[in-house]
Amino acid sequence: MTSRAVYTHGFHASVLRSHTWRTAENSAGYLLPHLAPGAAVLDVGCGPGTVTADLAERVGPGGHVTGLDASAEVLEQARRTAAGRGLDGDRLRLAAGDVHALPFPDGSFDVVHAHQVLQHVADPVRALREMRRVCRPGGTVAARDSDYAAMAWYPASDALGAWLDLYRATAAANGGEPDAGRRLLSWAREAGFAEVAASASAWCYATPEERAWWGGLWAERTTSSAFARQAVAQGRADEAELRRIADGWRAWGAADDGWFAVLHGEVLCRA
Repeated sequence: MTSRAVYTHGFHASVLRSHTWRTAENSAGYLLPHLAPGAAVLDVGCGPGTVTADLAERVGPGGHVTGLDASAEVLEQARRTAAGRGLDGDRLRLAAGDVHALPFPDGSFDVVHAHQVLQHVADPVRALREMRRVCRPGGTVAARDSDYAAMAWYPASDALGAWLDLYRATAAANGGEPDAGRRLLSWAREAGFAEVAASASAWCYATPEERAWWGGLWAERTTSSAFARQAVAQGRADEAELRRIADGWRAWGAADDGWFAVLHGEVLCRA
C-alpha cells in the first residue's frame, strides 16, 4: 500500500540477531498481566516470531496467536520458530498483511499487539485504528516502540552521536518516526481510544557479553544492512563514514565501563 513506509532496518542477519533475542518478557512485559488463557491474540509485525511464540505459549492450548508481517521472507523464519517450539497451526498462525488494512473481520481478537512497528509506518494513527477495529469490545490494543532521541550511552562517543543523527534522519526520510516511543499516547488518543494507560521501560546493555553483542551487531548493521544502503542512497553518508561509525561501535563495545540504554514508550488501550 502507498501508506507503508520503507522499512529502515531490513532483514540482514545482523538485524535478525537482534530481533530473535526478543522475548515476551523483555519486549512485552507490560502486556503479560493482561493476557488470559484461551485468548485470541494478533501480533502485528511479528518478524521472526520469538515474541509471537512466547505469547502463544502464554495463552495456552485453548488460545491462539496470529502473527502478521509484511515480509514473506521473515514469515518463513517465523514458521521455523513455531515449528521448533512445537506450536501447530491451531495455536500459532501466520499471515502476510499491512497494519494499515488488516485482513481480518471486525472484533476478531481479544488482544492486538505491536512491538517496534509504529515507528516504521507512514500513518501510525490509521494503524492504531485498524488494530482497534479488529479487537473485540473490551479487549486490549498494546503497542511498544523505542525512542531513538532518548537513547543514552557512556562513555561519550562522537561516532555513536553521528550514528544516532544518521539513523534518525534516514528513518524519517523513509517515512517513519524514529522517536515514536514518546508519541504513542498522543497517537492512541488521536486514534479514538478513550482509555489509555501509558508507561515506559528500557533495555540496558552493560555486561561485557551484552556490550560485545550490541556493539557488534550495530557495527555490522551500520556497514551491511538496508540502513547502510539507504543512508548512502540518500546522500547522508559515504562508505568511509559508515566504517568510522562501525569502528566507534566496536570501541564502545570494548570499553570496560560501556553502558547503553534503549528507552521504550508503551500503551495499553481499551477497545
